[in-house]
Parts: sequence; C-alpha cells; structure tokens
Amino acid sequence: MTEDTPDTDANGEGGSLDLPPIMIGAQYIKDLSFENPQGPEVLVSISDSPQVNIDVNTSARALADDVYEVALFIRGEAKSENKTVFIVELTYGGIITLNNVTEENIQPLLLIEAPRHLFPFARNIVANVTRDGGFPPLLINPMDFVALYNDSRNNAGQTDDEQNGQPEQENSAE
Repeated sequence: MTEDTPDTDANGEGGSLDLPPIMIGAQYIKDLSFENPQGPEVLVSISDSPQVNIDVNTSARALADDVYEVALFIRGEAKSENKTVFIVELTYGGIITLNNVTEENIQPLLLIEAPRHLFPFARNIVANVTRDGGFPPLLINPMDFVALYNDSRNNAGQTDDEQNGQPEQENSAE
C-alpha cells in the first residue's frame, strides 16, 4: 500500500488534487454601524413592536485572477410611531477564490453561492449588535440568493456577455 503525497490523487496517480470550485479564504467586517437616534428614551417609552425594514445587497469585484471580493450589505431600520428606533448597517466581506470555473458560472457562484455562505455570519453579527444596542436581537430570515440574483438580472437587463465574465455587479432585495 502506498501513501498519497500532495502531488498524487486519491488513486495514487500523478496529477493535482481536485479543488472545490469555490473557496472562501477570509471573511471580515468591512463596515459596521449602529444608530439609536432617540437615545435611552426609546428604550423606556416604546410600547409596541417596531416595524422593521431590511434591505440586502450583494456585490462582487475582481481582485486578481480567479480571486474576488464578495460583499454582503445588510441594512435594518426599525420605526415606531414614525420615529426611528434604530438603524443597523453591515457590510460583510469575503475573499473568494474560484477554481476551474467556466465563464457562465462565475457570476452565479459569486452572487449566489458566496453570499449564501457569508450570510449566516453576517446575520449573527446583526443580531448581536442590535442586542448589544439594548433591543431584542434582529433575526433576519434566511435569504433566497437565487431569487435575488434573478431579480437583479431581470431588472438590469444584463447578460453574461455584457459582463464579459468580470462581475462588478450588485444584487439587492428588501
């Protein structure tokens, strides 16, 4: 029995190991903001559950060959009686490497799959920040990034040919 070495595959034959098509090299908070414009008064005077609006955008930009930055922007705003209770904004980024991906699959991987992997971490940050701001944690429902991607493409009327495989595109949903 032979032992596999880094330059052999699972069958012990020469060649490189198959890499997954998408790899997340790093994740980070790019920008984070929490505002409580009413101050402590809102914490004692709020009598009903505030109305919360959440916007989500995704974007991707090339950093190097097959290396991209994917950013997930989340904005939550809570209002009660036409007064802003709080605003939270997070831009959460990831460095994404694509391996052996065809041109037509670059945008879906960057604007669907990468945000899908980043979202649980961003969701947790938003929940912690709102809780630390004195409010119940803002728990964002799971996102359908496929629908977000399709809506963005339909609204913009863009095709893969127009993008030339260089995603510098944004997706947004409310």
